[in-house]
Amino acid sequence: MTSTIPAVDSRPADGSALQAVLLDMDGTLVDTEGFWWDAEVEVFAELGHAIDEIHREVVVGGPMARSLGHLISVTGADATLAELSALINVRFAELIGRGVPLMPGARRLLTELGAHGVPTALVSASQRHVIDSVLRSLGHEHFALSIAGDEVSRTKPHPEPYLLAAARLGADPARCVVIEDTPTGVAAAEAAGCQVVAVPSIAPIPKAPGRTVVPSLEHVDLPFLRSLITSVH
Repeated sequence: MTSTIPAVDSRPADGSALQAVLLDMDGTLVDTEGFWWDAEVEVFAELGHAIDEIHREVVVGGPMARSLGHLISVTGADATLAELSALINVRFAELIGRGVPLMPGARRLLTELGAHGVPTALVSASQRHVIDSVLRSLGHEHFALSIAGDEVSRTKPHPEPYLLAAARLGADPARCVVIEDTPTGVAAAEAAGCQVVAVPSIAPIPKAPGRTVVPSLEHVDLPFLRSLITSVH
């Protein structure tokens, strides 16, 4: 499946080496990771299985098939991936229906990128209906396009979502900065050849070549993002 969003060619007009900023959603821009965990805990509890908090770090940020496969294996739940996925997506939609809180610094960063004409894409493993719901809180106007997990053949940690976003923005992946909060998302971005800013949410993420780790988006602004590209090109 491919995104219904048309290609956009909107590179910055100021000649900056930075061509686009690609942003994860859950845990990076909006504080929804807790909503996903709550939905999983509630659904499994209704099936008679308690999920220990120790598994939270394992499932955070990954594709639902992997997360649910792990939870099925540790609980022995008698349900298919498809059945659990449907139940959890419904419960999650109920939980976020009234809006979701933005992460510190998210609104300011998106506004700054928009004011300077920097193309941005929202790249998430969440399904399209979830992204559209969250965008009511984030603001559609901040993104040239968005890529959902059910619009690619291989989601994170595969690089396809980030490669697709860069291509549709007409950008070189090596001149894109990705902002992510989980090891799964970081792996996808690095496999795509992007510079990465990691803002760890639950699972720790170490520094590495081509990867900068910051405590929150309040430490990220446009000059900082541009410096990550100009320092390696």
